[in-house]
Amino acid sequence: MKIAVLDDYQDVFRTLKCYSRLKGHNVVTYQDSVKEPAGLAERLNGADAVILLQQRTPFPRAAAEKVTTLKLISQTGRNVNHIDLAACTEKGIMVCGSGAGLPNHTAELTWGLIFAALRHIPEEVQRFRAGKWQTTLGTAVVGRTLGVYAYGRIGSIVANVGRAFGMKVVCLGREGSTAKARADGFEIAASREAFFEGADVVSLHLPLNKETRGIVTRVDLARMKPTALIVNTSRAPIIEEGALVAALKEGRPGFGAVDVYENEPVLNGEHPLLKMDNVVCTPHLGYVERDTYEKYYGAAIDGVVAFAAGNPINVLNSEVLRKTGN
Repeated sequence: MKIAVLDDYQDVFRTLKCYSRLKGHNVVTYQDSVKEPAGLAERLNGADAVILLQQRTPFPRAAAEKVTTLKLISQTGRNVNHIDLAACTEKGIMVCGSGAGLPNHTAELTWGLIFAALRHIPEEVQRFRAGKWQTTLGTAVVGRTLGVYAYGRIGSIVANVGRAFGMKVVCLGREGSTAKARADGFEIAASREAFFEGADVVSLHLPLNKETRGIVTRVDLARMKPTALIVNTSRAPIIEEGALVAALKEGRPGFGAVDVYENEPVLNGEHPLLKMDNVVCTPHLGYVERDTYEKYYGAAIDGVVAFAAGNPINVLNSEVLRKTGN
């Protein structure tokens, strides 16, 4: 089969151990990103299967209707909000996906961003290289309040690290999330208002779906302290559109640390957050780590190999099995 691998930004797919399982197939990797449906379809025409990493490339109906040879989309993970499953089913394109990433790695980056922002690490490194010595005064975390929004796989690790550093940890989220946090000995916010008003650091760990899109509002951000830091290593659209830039300009909260953006990849520095001195920005590095790539891509390759053998697995649009005769 001809297999297209999209958005291999670092050109590392062929260096992974799991890549060897595709021996005998014609694999083409792309380092640039194509989002426009007609251009995406043109890129995929000729391919039998495509491997998608996370939600880097949306696959809407307009793309599904234009592809001519595609039979399989093998997606890392089970989050397919970016894929029009109904359109794929109508076109006879199977979509498979399974597995989850390693939560520790996003939690690690979260804490890296917290310390980078509070201790002004990027600025001090840059100024030290320019010949200067100690130009800022940092903020310690001990004794301060960490607000964790969504005590799940990642949020729970972030919360436990905060506790280890001597922080007061307060959690907000749905009933299941807060029940688990309470069972683990963490405080639950008395109200949404109290959560945002009281935190010195707010860390967001919500998945993106219809219910969570825009769930953090301008009003929420405006309640935060001028000295507070908001950290987003989840997904950009969980914050109301335009609200974060506006809030950081207005000084509530006073600081931001961000790993995710509305439209990715962000190239040529074209994002307002990159132009702000009170924000530390990284290019969506949360899961960008070799062990996680092996796990994510390994599961996607399993889907391709099973499909090629005529025994598809982890099919997310099962109706297509009747169309394809599998």
